[in-house]
Amino acid sequence: MTSCFSGQMLSGDELREALISAAKPIEQTEVVTLSEALGRVLAEDIVSPLDVPSYDNSAMDGYAVRLADIADDGAELPIAQRIAAGHPGEPLAVGTAARIFTGARTPEGADAVYMQEECEIVGDAVRVTRKLNQNENIRPRANDIAKGALVLAKGSRLNAQSMGMLASLGVATLSVFRKVKVALLNTGDEIIEPGQPLADGQIYNSNRYTLRGVLETVGCEIVDLGQIEDTLEATRAAMLQAANEADLIITSGGVSVGEEDHIKAAVEAEGELTLWKVRIKPGKPVAFGNIKGTPFIGLPGNPVSVFVTFCLFAFPHLRVMQGCHSAFPESHFACLKNGLKKPVDRREYIRVKLHHNAAGLPVAEPFPRQGSDVLTSTVWADGVLEIPEDQELPANSVLRYWSFERLLG
Repeated sequence: MTSCFSGQMLSGDELREALISAAKPIEQTEVVTLSEALGRVLAEDIVSPLDVPSYDNSAMDGYAVRLADIADDGAELPIAQRIAAGHPGEPLAVGTAARIFTGARTPEGADAVYMQEECEIVGDAVRVTRKLNQNENIRPRANDIAKGALVLAKGSRLNAQSMGMLASLGVATLSVFRKVKVALLNTGDEIIEPGQPLADGQIYNSNRYTLRGVLETVGCEIVDLGQIEDTLEATRAAMLQAANEADLIITSGGVSVGEEDHIKAAVEAEGELTLWKVRIKPGKPVAFGNIKGTPFIGLPGNPVSVFVTFCLFAFPHLRVMQGCHSAFPESHFACLKNGLKKPVDRREYIRVKLHHNAAGLPVAEPFPRQGSDVLTSTVWADGVLEIPEDQELPANSVLRYWSFERLLG
């Protein structure tokens, strides 16, 4: 791996690739029920054991017919049976219609369904005034999934949609990779927990809850070591505990060079620091190394920097550990309406909200205050726009954009 001490800071892309390359997947698996599977990563391919649907069925409430019984200008047919979902009917007799409901199996011989809104009931018969196309309003067998088809590949993260799809296949249990255990620890004597009275010079610990939130969102098991006393000795002890109890250590704050920043020194004392300082904003002091072989990622202390650097750099490493087949999502693109006259000296990831102009193109609106302490920007925004360094940007420049939803998906 490229060392951060070679004399030149890494770019954001180089940092991400270094973290992805250094990650080692968790190999242990476990079996969970479908109801427990949200956010888990599949440890095996899922192949469909059946056709979905397993029979031709009606796409709407209406009347099933044989098209051979319908003239071009319509027909009037006696209603011979009533077919509800879950109750198969009899074969459709020639010259008759069947009252049928959405999802019900179409009777043998029927090759079209008239929606009830275009039918007229005349006594015990139904009248239609035009001829449908073959199989119109009929959902054919295997319309969604064919038996034997690969529906989800190993390494897929399960969301609500995929859980519903697996349920439609009758899948009740799944083999998934075990959850990655992530140890969290915070430093800083000025940090206190919400609910405590705030003294002069103190701030509430937002980073702990930001990181707990994103880690729970992406399906990790959290080993929360809480607030660590701001001394080198306490930090070293906490690091060793984290290395013994977790698969990955994530810290916030303490990776800079101040006299009270002990994380960097503790990592160097108990393990190895491989990367430190990156040419990005927010988040210049992002560190990577290991404690007794357990990987360590040190995030900055400012609250926006913690969230953004986790999404862009820490989570790709974690995805690989989880067994995901994709470490980082492809970017989308958006226009920066007003451009940028003064080049920035390091790559910036600004918080933006997407709108669409009259031509339907995505336009990124930056939050008016981009300071790394402005946590409201991450609540207001729906993603980040990448501002390349050392470039003037004309109005409507097309730049890379990632939504928070994709970054944490």
